[in-house]
Amino acid sequence: MTTIRDVAKRAGVAVSTVSKVINHYPNISEDTIRRVTEAIDELQFVPNAIASSLSSKQSGRIALILNPNTQTQAIDEITMRYMTGAVTRARELRMELLPVFFSMLEEKSVEEVETFLHSQGVGGLIICGMSKDDYVLQRLVAREHFKVVLVDVPISNASTSYVSVDQRAAQADVARKTILENQGPSKDVLYISGKQNGYVSEDRLQGMLDLARELEFNLSVHSGEFSEKKAREITLKYGEVNDIIVCASDLMAIGAMRALMDLDIFHPVCGFDGITLMGYAGKQMNTVRQNFHDIAAEAVDEVARLIGGEQGRAVIMPHELVRLEYMDIIV
Repeated sequence: MTTIRDVAKRAGVAVSTVSKVINHYPNISEDTIRRVTEAIDELQFVPNAIASSLSSKQSGRIALILNPNTQTQAIDEITMRYMTGAVTRARELRMELLPVFFSMLEEKSVEEVETFLHSQGVGGLIICGMSKDDYVLQRLVAREHFKVVLVDVPISNASTSYVSVDQRAAQADVARKTILENQGPSKDVLYISGKQNGYVSEDRLQGMLDLARELEFNLSVHSGEFSEKKAREITLKYGEVNDIIVCASDLMAIGAMRALMDLDIFHPVCGFDGITLMGYAGKQMNTVRQNFHDIAAEAVDEVARLIGGEQGRAVIMPHELVRLEYMDIIV
């Protein structure tokens, strides 16, 4: 077993210095921190205090790592549904859930993130909203030191599962329904995509490319970054010359629809997600309803299965095409 002395020797520092780096003491040079963390990484060292917490009952604790949408002043309904679904299911399984936000992990190395999670007695992770740009989380998953369930990220290995709807098929389904409901295949379709380097965005874009080949229409693609404001700006610029507007999220669909209303023209618009705000958009729109509560509950079940010694896998959840109205959402 690797000891703290092994780490100190590899890094060329004193044992006390390794301890100070592990416990985040101030006034330690960046070069020293780098050498110690590299040695910890190379030797796969787990401090004794962390090892003892992993052997305790707390090792069944799950960290729910969330990335709330900061692009809107409206409440992030998706994040809240994830939280309620995960908390409810964890309680049923008598597992403890620790909410963690991406912002809490910013500027931390993968070693620092692992140390933090281990110190909290975390044995499993559920990560919602990871993109290809989240390099620390990417490394955290690849190292397989935790049992991990990814939501909407199609990556699996021995210690990692993912839970998602079929994003590619669902995007094609809602766009096809919207196009065929409006006098058959349209000549020009504007697609407002999500974030660049996002797994969800790439899958949904592929769904639209599939559909463009199937129905033989001209597809214009612009990135809306899941922003209602940006989708509005794109629609004001390009909406009038397109027959149908397909959006990779409901918030962007709302922005697109309000822009068309300001232009005093009508084109069909559809979204994706099935959030409550769609019922207040002013016009009915098709969307893909995902049951975020059930997706999160399934993720808890899956991480419990992994902690129990099972292998990682893909879990595909159902989706539903809906047309939200005001009377469907009021209570």
